[in-house]
Amino acid sequence: MRIAKKIIFGLALIFGFIAMAQNVVLSSVVKSNDNQDKFLYKINPETTKGDYLGEILVNGFSNDDVAVFDAVYKKAKQVGANTFSWKKPDGMEDEAFNPNHYFLSLYYTPASEIPQEYNTIYLVASSKNDQKISINKDKMNLKERHFIRKTFSPGQEITVSTRQFLGSGIKVTGKEEHPAQYFQISNFKVKENQSMYGGINIKSSDIIGLERSYGDFLTTIYTEQK
Repeated sequence: MRIAKKIIFGLALIFGFIAMAQNVVLSSVVKSNDNQDKFLYKINPETTKGDYLGEILVNGFSNDDVAVFDAVYKKAKQVGANTFSWKKPDGMEDEAFNPNHYFLSLYYTPASEIPQEYNTIYLVASSKNDQKISINKDKMNLKERHFIRKTFSPGQEITVSTRQFLGSGIKVTGKEEHPAQYFQISNFKVKENQSMYGGINIKSSDIIGLERSYGDFLTTIYTEQK
């Protein structure tokens, strides 16, 4: 009898974990595209018109953002998408992003029509901890699952430091038509993604440079810190 109860309890735990696990699925496919683009960039469908291909549902929460992006990327490439946007719930334009349940619309957009940001940096926190940073000596706390967007002029310098003993620092100088850059601030070990489609390209101690596709994804599922 005790063994049976233990088995039932164990099964209940397993099914409970399954129910809480994150699930990434292609919830809708309208058409596909046969392009071979490796990138997956964020667009605003109100200003950038892409060919709508379908939609991804992300259901459930996970702190492993690299794994989530991996799954989203693979689903997007099944239909040939190279761009995406967060789909706000119908009739709820003021609704805040819900990291436990969201839809991403998928598009194919010619590369020449995808807008570029210049002289902009995104400073992205980790998924688990607030980070102490300074920007040009201005001290602040970057909240977990938040990001800061900073723009600057050609010739202007921005220095970012982690404010820790033996911590990291970067200096970025504005140049004409210098593409946006993404950096993640982390004081814990980060699992490096070696795949061709994403994630972490370079690492300098606790400041990590991110490829745009992964940076665009994080700045979609994270909240901008003003």
